[in-house]
Amino acid sequence: MGLTREEYELLVRLHGREPSYTELGMFAVMWSEHCGYKYSRPVLALFKKYREALEGQGLENAGIVELGDGLAVTMKIESHNHPSAVEPYQGAATGVGGIIRDILTMGARPIASLNSLRFGTIGGNREAPETVARNRYLFEHVVAGIAGYGNCVGVPTVAGEVAFHPRYSGNPLVNAMCVGVLRMDQIATAAASGVGNPVVYIGSATGKDGIHGATFASDALGEDNEAKRPNVQIGDPLAEKLLIEATLEALQTGAIVAIQDMGAAGLTCSTVEMSSKGGVGMRIDLDKVPMRESDMTAYELMLSESQERMLAVVQKGREEEVLGVFRKWGVHGVVIGEVTDDGVVTVLRHGRVEARLDPKLLTDACPTYRAPAEVPDYHQRALRYQPSGLDRFDPKESLLRLLRSPNVASKRWVYEQYDHQVQTQTAVLPGRGDAAVLALRGTPKAISVKTDGNARHTYLHPYRGGSLAVAEAARNVACTGAIPCAVTDGLNFGNPQRPHVFWQFQEAVRGIADACEALGTPVISGNVSFYNESDLGEVLPTPVIGMLGWMPNKDRALEMAPREPCELWLIDYPQSEDSQLGLGGSEFLAEVARVEDGVPVAPDLGMERQLCHWLARMAGEGRILSAHDCSDGGLAVALAEVALTGDKGLDVALPDTRHGAIPALFGEWPGRVIVGVREEDGPLLPTRLEGTGLRAKKLGSFGSTSRVRIRVGEGGEALEFELEDLREAFEGALPSLLSEEGEGSV
Repeated sequence: MGLTREEYELLVRLHGREPSYTELGMFAVMWSEHCGYKYSRPVLALFKKYREALEGQGLENAGIVELGDGLAVTMKIESHNHPSAVEPYQGAATGVGGIIRDILTMGARPIASLNSLRFGTIGGNREAPETVARNRYLFEHVVAGIAGYGNCVGVPTVAGEVAFHPRYSGNPLVNAMCVGVLRMDQIATAAASGVGNPVVYIGSATGKDGIHGATFASDALGEDNEAKRPNVQIGDPLAEKLLIEATLEALQTGAIVAIQDMGAAGLTCSTVEMSSKGGVGMRIDLDKVPMRESDMTAYELMLSESQERMLAVVQKGREEEVLGVFRKWGVHGVVIGEVTDDGVVTVLRHGRVEARLDPKLLTDACPTYRAPAEVPDYHQRALRYQPSGLDRFDPKESLLRLLRSPNVASKRWVYEQYDHQVQTQTAVLPGRGDAAVLALRGTPKAISVKTDGNARHTYLHPYRGGSLAVAEAARNVACTGAIPCAVTDGLNFGNPQRPHVFWQFQEAVRGIADACEALGTPVISGNVSFYNESDLGEVLPTPVIGMLGWMPNKDRALEMAPREPCELWLIDYPQSEDSQLGLGGSEFLAEVARVEDGVPVAPDLGMERQLCHWLARMAGEGRILSAHDCSDGGLAVALAEVALTGDKGLDVALPDTRHGAIPALFGEWPGRVIVGVREEDGPLLPTRLEGTGLRAKKLGSFGSTSRVRIRVGEGGEALEFELEDLREAFEGALPSLLSEEGEGSV
């Protein structure tokens, strides 16, 4: 069950006796890393909002950001890594379903899904053919699972990211994020209250799928992966669609006191957490639970993670009012128990007490550990790295090679499988902007959302990797014209008991916390996923940032490319000298030079905030026509993306070539944004930057030519491309890899 001998002895001492089999299973899942955060809770106290929640009334299902006018946004990200490694379609699908329900139980209508995905290589010769084939299979079926569930449930998939690296072979990372909108006076809680109030089971019947899914997620993958298929839940998106509509209507009655998703740990999680948060007890009769199989034991019923289920506490005497709503929608709504005043969760099956325990022992008494942290040798080497021999690389071929890199290339093959316009609120579509923009109904305001993270950066320098992920995510929403305002984070790491992994984790969290504090974007929710490793090794440390921004006028939203011919300018801030020339940890080094070394340049967080707020202000005033962040692949890749998205040529000159063509073209300096500006507004940009510390440098023109021309220095060589040659490299990379011989196999 994943408990150590010492933890079992602690359990017995706190519980006052040997646990029953069902009680032991309940303790095991709630004290798993997935639910109990044994190794992460002390480090997560670096996040101000998380610390306040721990010291106060505890965490709700997702955090909330007030937008004004009585409106609020709630969001959260969750991982479904292990299930997706074993059964990629259902693993990914149920990850989407679960995070949607977390948003729903806040009283919000889910309006957008996002994702962040990592896989081993899907082409080339860096890994064995059978490994590449398996990676393709996982990639194709995870994307199909997200599409299959998301498209049916009626929540648009609007943004995300996909990256590939050998360290994810056998360990795909599947992080699902959901965003919802609600009114501030209609926020739902998970804290049970009201002695005698009925406890209502809502949703699909319970089966034997997903039992011990939480403990499965709290251990490394191994040779018995196939044997763990029963740990993976099975999703039904059409049932979830009905559940969404029925729950939102039932909440409108005002008769629901508390509500929570039956996610990880199923009925155990919902009964125990709701009781603990409310400081009450709960008596549950499992005989009344809708079952898919009549012979299910108390242990199976309490630990099953069957999907599309929730638990609610309803005002006594108004249960029929609520149950009638669920009957109308064809959704199970059954009274299975009541709230008690004894502070104890009591579970009955066939008239016999199968479990009787203090819920706070499961939620608050889980032991926490501070693992030893050790700085690895590779980090020290990376700090000393010095790039050399750069003149041997042909700049023109290097750009084409980067555009073909799966990490940089267009993800159209992925996002065209998703319905991103259902609900008709998506104002900036995938592939058009640096983030998705959703125009909210009943208000001129809009929100912008994006997921971001660079695992190579985090591996080489965890603190900078964490802070850079926040800075880039903030820049991305700012490039659509939004002010960054809040973060949800997905923290994916290996075994925390390994000293170098725990060091990676705590340093990355420290970087995220410092960046969020500086940028004014608090972490309002999140997820930690440890033990992402298998026989092939551990994953790269992969923190994922889900960023939320808002804008007062949805009609001012920006895309990454201008809609008309104009000037292109580079907005940035002064950088300190970097001996690695902005190439440390870069996509150029990894993809072209085949070297993964060096460290990324640290962002100036104060200037990053200035940049984001300036972009939002200029967009709101209509002073800029477009904005695109420079990130993976540097300035040259960003310029190519502007040309391809706008379907027009450009003629530009690089502003800084003192270190040569390669750093100027492909160096990954933080805090750089390409903006489109009308010709008459260009000369005014420096004036509009006064007092900010930011700089403006004219790059050249957009739309004045049919070709892409990038000049390197005064009188230097110009890189010239036909637009279609760049498009073939950028758009054709993923489809070409996936159509190669030896397509993905189980």
